[in-house]
Amino acid sequence: MLDALTLDQLRTFVSVAEAGSFRGSARHLSRVQSAISYSVGNLETQLGVVLFDRSGHLPKLTPQGQSLLADARSILLKVDAMRARARGLGEGVELELSIVVDSLYPMPWVMTALHTIRRSYVGVSIQLQVLPLGGPPAAIQDGRVTLGILAGEDLTDSRIELEAMHSHPFVAVAARTHPLAAAAEDLGTLEAVALAEHVQIVLSDPTQLSEGRDFGVLSPTTWRVNNQETKYAMIRAGHGWGRLPYWVVAENLKSGELVRLPVVALGPGGQIEVQFYLARRIDRPFGPVARAFREAILANRASET
Repeated sequence: MLDALTLDQLRTFVSVAEAGSFRGSARHLSRVQSAISYSVGNLETQLGVVLFDRSGHLPKLTPQGQSLLADARSILLKVDAMRARARGLGEGVELELSIVVDSLYPMPWVMTALHTIRRSYVGVSIQLQVLPLGGPPAAIQDGRVTLGILAGEDLTDSRIELEAMHSHPFVAVAARTHPLAAAAEDLGTLEAVALAEHVQIVLSDPTQLSEGRDFGVLSPTTWRVNNQETKYAMIRAGHGWGRLPYWVVAENLKSGELVRLPVVALGPGGQIEVQFYLARRIDRPFGPVARAFREAILANRASET
Protein backbone atom coordinates (compact mmCIF):
# COMPACT_ATOMS: atom_id res chain seq x y z
CA MET A 1 0.00 0.00 0.00
CA LEU A 2 2.90 2.39 0.62
CA ASP A 3 3.66 2.38 -3.12
CA ALA A 4 0.30 4.10 -3.62
CA LEU A 5 1.41 7.18 -1.65
CA THR A 6 1.34 10.37 -3.70
CA LEU A 7 3.22 13.63 -3.44
CA ASP A 8 -0.13 15.39 -3.33
CA GLN A 9 -1.06 13.47 -0.18
CA LEU A 10 2.24 14.38 1.45
CA ARG A 11 1.90 18.05 0.51
CA THR A 12 -1.64 18.08 1.88
CA PHE A 13 -0.48 16.47 5.14
CA VAL A 14 2.28 19.07 5.57
CA SER A 15 -0.08 21.88 4.62
CA VAL A 16 -2.64 20.89 7.28
CA ALA A 17 0.09 20.63 9.91
CA GLU A 18 1.45 24.09 9.03
CA ALA A 19 -1.95 25.76 8.64
CA GLY A 20 -3.30 24.22 11.85
CA SER A 21 -6.62 23.24 10.30
CA PHE A 22 -8.21 21.53 7.29
CA ARG A 23 -9.94 24.80 6.39
CA GLY A 24 -6.68 26.73 6.49
CA SER A 25 -4.99 24.13 4.30
CA ALA A 26 -7.86 24.24 1.81
CA ARG A 27 -7.54 28.00 1.59
CA HIS A 28 -3.76 27.79 1.14
CA LEU A 29 -3.99 25.10 -1.56
CA SER A 30 -7.07 26.62 -3.24
CA ARG A 31 -9.08 23.43 -2.79
CA VAL A 32 -12.31 22.53 -1.06
CA GLN A 33 -12.06 21.37 2.54
CA SER A 34 -13.63 17.98 1.79
CA ALA A 35 -10.84 17.22 -0.69
CA ILE A 36 -8.24 18.03 1.97
CA SER A 37 -9.94 15.75 4.52
CA TYR A 38 -10.28 12.96 1.95
CA SER A 39 -6.59 13.17 0.96
CA VAL A 40 -5.38 13.04 4.57
CA GLY A 41 -7.78 10.20 5.37
CA ASN A 42 -6.45 8.14 2.45
CA LEU A 43 -2.89 8.81 3.57
CA GLU A 44 -3.71 7.62 7.09
CA THR A 45 -5.27 4.44 5.69
CA GLN A 46 -2.24 3.70 3.52
CA LEU A 47 0.21 4.38 6.34
CA GLY A 48 -1.86 2.51 8.91
CA VAL A 49 -1.58 5.31 11.49
CA VAL A 50 -3.69 8.25 12.63
CA LEU A 51 -1.90 11.49 11.78
CA PHE A 52 -4.32 13.95 13.38
CA ASP A 53 -6.43 13.86 16.51
CA ARG A 54 -9.78 15.28 15.34
CA SER A 55 -11.54 15.19 18.73
CA GLY A 56 -11.06 18.91 19.39
CA HIS A 57 -12.11 22.02 17.56
CA LEU A 58 -8.91 21.94 15.50
CA PRO A 59 -6.93 18.91 14.33
CA LYS A 60 -3.83 18.17 16.41
CA LEU A 61 -0.89 16.09 15.30
CA THR A 62 -0.68 12.72 17.03
CA PRO A 63 2.76 11.51 18.18
CA GLN A 64 2.86 9.35 15.03
CA GLY A 65 1.89 12.33 12.90
CA GLN A 66 4.55 14.48 14.50
CA SER A 67 7.18 11.87 13.78
CA LEU A 68 6.11 11.33 10.15
CA LEU A 69 5.82 15.06 9.45
CA ALA A 70 9.61 15.38 9.36
CA ASP A 71 9.80 12.49 6.87
CA ALA A 72 7.15 14.07 4.66
CA ARG A 73 8.96 17.41 4.62
CA SER A 74 12.25 15.71 3.81
CA ILE A 75 10.72 13.80 0.88
CA LEU A 76 9.12 16.95 -0.54
CA LEU A 77 12.37 18.91 -0.25
CA LYS A 78 14.26 16.21 -2.15
CA VAL A 79 11.60 16.11 -4.88
CA ASP A 80 11.66 19.90 -5.21
CA ALA A 81 15.45 19.82 -5.46
CA MET A 82 15.31 17.16 -8.19
CA ARG A 83 12.78 19.18 -10.18
CA ALA A 84 14.90 22.31 -9.81
CA ARG A 85 18.00 20.45 -11.00
CA ALA A 86 16.11 19.04 -13.99
CA ARG A 87 14.84 22.49 -14.97
CA GLY A 88 18.33 23.90 -14.67
CA LEU A 89 19.75 21.33 -17.11
CA GLY A 90 17.83 22.78 -20.02
CA GLU A 91 17.51 26.35 -18.84
CA GLY A 92 18.35 29.29 -21.07
CA VAL A 93 19.57 32.72 -20.04
CA GLU A 94 17.24 34.52 -17.62
CA LEU A 95 15.50 37.69 -18.78
CA GLU A 96 15.72 39.07 -15.24
CA LEU A 97 17.85 38.47 -12.17
CA SER A 98 16.35 39.41 -8.80
CA ILE A 99 18.75 39.77 -5.87
CA VAL A 100 18.30 40.63 -2.21
CA VAL A 101 21.32 41.72 -0.14
CA ASP A 102 21.59 42.15 3.60
CA SER A 103 22.28 45.80 4.41
CA LEU A 104 25.42 44.78 6.35
CA TYR A 105 27.09 43.40 3.22
CA PRO A 106 29.71 45.62 1.51
CA MET A 107 27.85 47.20 -1.39
CA PRO A 108 31.01 48.04 -3.39
CA TRP A 109 31.50 44.29 -3.86
CA VAL A 110 27.93 43.96 -5.18
CA MET A 111 28.47 46.85 -7.60
CA THR A 112 31.66 45.29 -8.97
CA ALA A 113 29.88 41.97 -9.52
CA LEU A 114 27.02 43.74 -11.32
CA HIS A 115 29.53 45.42 -13.65
CA THR A 116 30.72 41.95 -14.62
CA ILE A 117 27.15 40.80 -15.26
CA ARG A 118 26.40 43.86 -17.37
CA ARG A 119 29.38 43.21 -19.64
CA SER A 120 28.43 39.58 -20.21
CA TYR A 121 24.61 39.79 -20.26
CA VAL A 122 23.69 43.18 -21.71
CA GLY A 123 19.95 42.56 -22.10
CA VAL A 124 19.26 41.13 -18.64
CA SER A 125 17.20 43.23 -16.23
CA ILE A 126 18.39 43.43 -12.62
CA GLN A 127 16.20 43.88 -9.56
CA LEU A 128 18.19 44.64 -6.42
CA GLN A 129 16.79 44.96 -2.90
CA VAL A 130 18.86 45.88 0.16
CA LEU A 131 17.10 44.89 3.39
CA PRO A 132 18.01 44.38 7.07
CA LEU A 133 17.62 41.34 9.35
CA GLY A 134 14.74 39.08 8.27
CA GLY A 135 14.15 40.92 5.00
CA PRO A 136 16.56 38.87 2.84
CA PRO A 137 15.59 35.38 4.12
CA ALA A 138 11.88 36.27 3.90
CA ALA A 139 12.27 37.42 0.28
CA ILE A 140 14.01 34.14 -0.59
CA GLN A 141 11.51 31.99 1.29
CA ASP A 142 8.58 33.72 -0.44
CA GLY A 143 10.14 33.24 -3.87
CA ARG A 144 10.34 36.99 -4.55
CA VAL A 145 14.02 36.82 -5.52
CA THR A 146 16.33 34.37 -7.26
CA LEU A 147 19.27 34.68 -4.91
CA GLY A 148 20.30 36.48 -1.78
CA ILE A 149 23.27 37.43 0.32
CA LEU A 150 22.50 36.80 3.99
CA ALA A 151 24.25 37.86 7.19
CA GLY A 152 24.34 34.73 9.35
CA GLU A 153 21.99 31.76 9.22
CA ASP A 154 19.82 32.40 12.29
CA LEU A 155 16.67 33.38 10.39
CA THR A 156 16.68 30.75 7.64
CA ASP A 157 14.87 27.44 7.31
CA SER A 158 15.29 24.14 5.44
CA ARG A 159 13.91 25.59 2.20
CA ILE A 160 16.99 27.80 1.84
CA GLU A 161 20.30 26.42 0.61
CA LEU A 162 23.32 28.31 1.95
CA GLU A 163 26.85 28.64 0.61
CA ALA A 164 29.34 30.17 3.02
CA MET A 165 31.14 33.12 1.44
CA HIS A 166 33.28 35.30 3.69
CA SER A 167 33.05 37.53 6.75
CA HIS A 168 33.32 41.26 7.37
CA PRO A 169 33.85 43.33 10.57
CA PHE A 170 30.87 44.85 12.40
CA VAL A 171 31.95 47.56 14.87
CA ALA A 172 30.41 49.53 17.74
CA VAL A 173 30.85 53.28 17.18
CA ALA A 174 29.76 56.71 18.36
CA ALA A 175 30.35 60.27 17.24
CA ARG A 176 33.50 61.98 18.52
CA THR A 177 31.25 64.41 20.42
CA HIS A 178 29.25 61.66 22.15
CA PRO A 179 29.95 61.09 25.90
CA LEU A 180 30.75 57.43 25.26
CA ALA A 181 33.68 58.45 23.06
CA ALA A 182 35.36 60.13 26.03
CA ALA A 183 34.45 57.22 28.30
CA ALA A 184 36.09 54.79 25.86
CA GLU A 185 39.32 56.78 25.96
CA ASP A 186 39.28 56.99 29.76
CA LEU A 187 38.27 53.40 30.56
CA GLY A 188 39.80 51.41 27.71
CA THR A 189 36.83 49.01 27.76
CA LEU A 190 33.13 49.65 28.25
CA GLU A 191 30.99 47.43 30.47
CA ALA A 192 27.22 47.20 30.04
CA VAL A 193 26.66 49.59 32.95
CA ALA A 194 28.45 52.35 31.03
CA LEU A 195 25.78 52.12 28.32
CA ALA A 196 22.77 52.33 30.62
CA GLU A 197 22.22 56.08 30.24
CA HIS A 198 22.84 56.26 26.50
CA VAL A 199 20.52 55.67 23.55
CA GLN A 200 21.39 52.79 21.24
CA ILE A 201 20.39 53.16 17.58
CA VAL A 202 18.96 49.84 16.37
CA LEU A 203 17.65 48.52 13.06
CA SER A 204 14.07 47.27 13.00
CA ASP A 205 13.20 44.01 11.25
CA PRO A 206 10.70 44.53 8.38
CA THR A 207 9.48 40.94 8.91
CA GLN A 208 8.26 38.78 11.78
CA LEU A 209 11.21 36.37 11.52
CA SER A 210 13.06 37.86 14.49
CA GLU A 211 9.96 38.69 16.53
CA GLY A 212 10.78 38.67 20.24
CA ARG A 213 14.53 38.63 19.59
CA ASP A 214 17.15 41.39 19.65
CA PHE A 215 20.71 41.10 18.37
CA GLY A 216 23.42 43.01 20.21
CA VAL A 217 20.98 45.36 21.97
CA LEU A 218 22.55 46.41 25.28
CA SER A 219 21.14 49.83 26.16
CA PRO A 220 17.80 50.02 27.99
CA THR A 221 16.76 52.92 25.75
CA THR A 222 16.69 52.36 21.99
CA TRP A 223 15.78 54.43 18.98
CA ARG A 224 14.73 52.13 16.15
CA VAL A 225 15.05 52.91 12.47
CA ASN A 226 14.11 50.98 9.35
CA ASN A 227 17.30 51.31 7.30
CA GLN A 228 21.03 51.45 7.76
CA GLU A 229 21.42 54.87 6.10
CA THR A 230 19.26 56.48 8.80
CA LYS A 231 21.07 54.59 11.54
CA TYR A 232 24.42 55.79 10.20
CA ALA A 233 23.18 59.40 9.99
CA MET A 234 21.81 59.36 13.53
CA ILE A 235 25.03 57.96 14.97
CA ARG A 236 27.10 60.57 13.09
CA ALA A 237 24.79 63.28 14.42
CA GLY A 238 25.49 62.13 18.00
CA HIS A 239 21.97 60.95 18.83
CA GLY A 240 23.24 57.62 20.13
CA TRP A 241 25.69 54.79 19.65
CA GLY A 242 25.34 51.63 17.60
CA ARG A 243 26.97 48.94 15.53
CA LEU A 244 27.71 49.43 11.83
CA PRO A 245 29.64 47.50 9.17
CA TYR A 246 33.26 48.53 8.97
CA TRP A 247 32.96 49.30 5.25
CA VAL A 248 30.35 51.97 6.08
CA VAL A 249 32.40 53.76 8.77
CA ALA A 250 36.01 53.18 7.69
CA GLU A 251 36.54 56.74 6.44
CA ASN A 252 34.76 58.25 9.46
CA LEU A 253 37.01 56.29 11.81
CA LYS A 254 40.09 57.36 9.87
CA SER A 255 39.09 61.03 10.01
CA GLY A 256 38.17 60.81 13.70
CA GLU A 257 34.55 61.84 13.13
CA LEU A 258 33.50 58.48 14.63
CA VAL A 259 35.32 56.47 17.29
CA ARG A 260 35.24 52.80 18.13
CA LEU A 261 33.56 51.77 21.35
CA PRO A 262 35.32 48.81 23.03
CA VAL A 263 32.09 47.27 24.36
CA VAL A 264 33.21 44.01 25.94
CA ALA A 265 29.87 42.28 25.33
CA LEU A 266 30.18 42.81 21.56
CA GLY A 267 33.49 41.08 20.90
CA PRO A 268 37.12 42.15 21.26
CA GLY A 269 37.29 45.92 20.98
CA GLY A 270 33.56 46.03 20.28
CA GLN A 271 34.02 44.18 17.00
CA ILE A 272 32.71 40.91 15.60
CA GLU A 273 33.07 39.20 12.25
CA VAL A 274 29.74 38.71 10.45
CA GLN A 275 29.61 35.60 8.28
CA PHE A 276 27.84 36.04 4.93
CA TYR A 277 26.15 33.39 2.82
CA LEU A 278 24.99 33.16 -0.77
CA ALA A 279 21.46 31.76 -0.59
CA ARG A 280 18.66 30.44 -2.78
CA ARG A 281 15.50 28.45 -2.36
CA ILE A 282 16.17 24.76 -2.85
CA ASP A 283 13.54 24.59 -5.61
CA ARG A 284 14.79 27.70 -7.45
CA PRO A 285 17.86 26.74 -9.51
CA PHE A 286 20.50 29.25 -10.53
CA GLY A 287 20.38 30.06 -14.23
CA PRO A 288 23.42 31.23 -16.23
CA VAL A 289 23.15 34.86 -15.06
CA ALA A 290 22.75 33.93 -11.39
CA ARG A 291 25.72 31.57 -11.65
CA ALA A 292 27.77 34.34 -13.27
CA PHE A 293 26.85 36.72 -10.43
CA ARG A 294 27.90 34.12 -7.88
CA GLU A 295 31.26 33.59 -9.59
CA ALA A 296 31.81 37.35 -9.96
CA ILE A 297 31.13 38.22 -6.35
CA LEU A 298 33.29 35.39 -5.05
CA ALA A 299 36.11 36.35 -7.43
CA ASN A 300 35.79 40.00 -6.44
CA ARG A 301 36.09 39.15 -2.73
CA ALA A 302 39.09 36.92 -3.42
CA SER A 303 40.84 39.87 -5.10
CA GLU A 304 40.25 42.01 -1.98
CA THR A 305 42.11 39.60 0.33
